[in-house]
Amino acid sequence: MDKKASRLARGFFITFEGGEGAGKSTQIERLARKMRAKKYDVLLTREPGGSPGAEAVRHVLLSGAAEPFGPKMEALLFAAARSDHVEQVIRPAVERGSIVLCDRFLDSSRVYQGVTGGIDPAFMDALEQVAINGMMPDMTLIFDIDPAEGLRRATLRRGTE
Repeated sequence: MDKKASRLARGFFITFEGGEGAGKSTQIERLARKMRAKKYDVLLTREPGGSPGAEAVRHVLLSGAAEPFGPKMEALLFAAARSDHVEQVIRPAVERGSIVLCDRFLDSSRVYQGVTGGIDPAFMDALEQVAINGMMPDMTLIFDIDPAEGLRRATLRRGTE
């Protein structure tokens, strides 16, 4: 059996976290390119989204349609999207031995819905456990950037999309 295949019998799940414009997408692409060059099976995904069901919820969330219901409803929607994403995409990929690189995951919900939205940490913990059903990342990389610089980069990126 090939060394790489035996080493990754279970696969590996890495999440990338950071504010807007921190460089998450750039680093995910770089790592994916290097891993693929070494013949690893790499899956790129994102949150919210990443699976058909989660993409539908992403559309609702990013459209602003959920805002009138408040942060708790937003957290529930993110959890529903995450559950679908984990069960339809992430878990099967890891189980077949792929390296999964995910742009945002649990930590983003903890910040945006938990801290910023003022949701009780115990509620967030319970929601998280249901949504991920034991599928914790093997590693989380956090990209830190000055918020003003991140927003400047994000604004420039949006202007070129």
